[in-house]
Amino acid sequence: MSFAAKVREELSRQTARSKHCRTAELAALLFFGGTLQIDEKDCMTLLFRTEQPVVSEVFFRLLKYLFHIPQEQTDTEMKERKNGTLCTIRLTDPDTVQEILKAVGTLGADGKLQQEELPLTEQVILEKECCRRAFLRGTFLAAGTVSDPNRSYHLEFLCNSEEQREQLRLLLEAEGIQAGTARRGRKEIVYLKEGAKIADLLGLMEAHVSLLEFENARIMREVRGNINRKVNCETSNIRKTADAAAGQIEDLRLIEEKMGFAELPKALDETARIRLQYPTATLQELGGLMDPPVGKSGINHRMRKLHLIAEQLRKD
Repeated sequence: MSFAAKVREELSRQTARSKHCRTAELAALLFFGGTLQIDEKDCMTLLFRTEQPVVSEVFFRLLKYLFHIPQEQTDTEMKERKNGTLCTIRLTDPDTVQEILKAVGTLGADGKLQQEELPLTEQVILEKECCRRAFLRGTFLAAGTVSDPNRSYHLEFLCNSEEQREQLRLLLEAEGIQAGTARRGRKEIVYLKEGAKIADLLGLMEAHVSLLEFENARIMREVRGNINRKVNCETSNIRKTADAAAGQIEDLRLIEEKMGFAELPKALDETARIRLQYPTATLQELGGLMDPPVGKSGINHRMRKLHLIAEQLRKD
């Protein structure tokens, strides 16, 4: 089971007990997965579509809890598609449709469609913190997905319009989560790419088991990343040391062949002979082999002098 499927499975079991929170969750499902059809006689049909079986189960459960509508009274159609099975749930009874739309705020008290939709942050059904959490759960169930945290950090919501995208972005922002937006084909995307933000959202939705798994994966990724950085740093330092030592050996071979070490000052003569004797030693280790011992900077200074001598021999 994918990590996204685990999150959906956990959220499907988090249906709130209070009526107002259940209404907020149903409002999210309809906001992102519902369609209202009105025919020439002003008869309304409410449709809800999803490809996730657990989401359709949540939808049926909310209808039963809030409006006492059993699954048998709905018109349900299953259609096979390349990516899975599309479930379409139709509600055609006018009184039932009106009752649901009034509850979620789509219809006014007069039974007419609201001409100007309020932003989600100003909706009456989202005044309470618990209701906003429920709404975000419904939003993820209807339109969300998240990648495996062992591979990457990416959570996104597929929105049907630019207005819907902005509504969701502002709601997340009001909850302290800054989200990015993009467009993919005909879909508008609200996304999170930072591990800390995704963890915050999982916590807001009360997906505590998934949050624990996500944080464990995040810790392991950070540990592996730190180890890899240290190994790469050590490897780079070893490579630099080896390259420097190889250059020094080449200089000393040239000096030995062209003029001999006996022509060098005593300090350089000793340094050259010990470097050839210990070609893989670090500068600090070479300094410890001198009599008397010499510091790393002192050895480095001597090696620079030997390099200048070798360069002059090359020119001559």
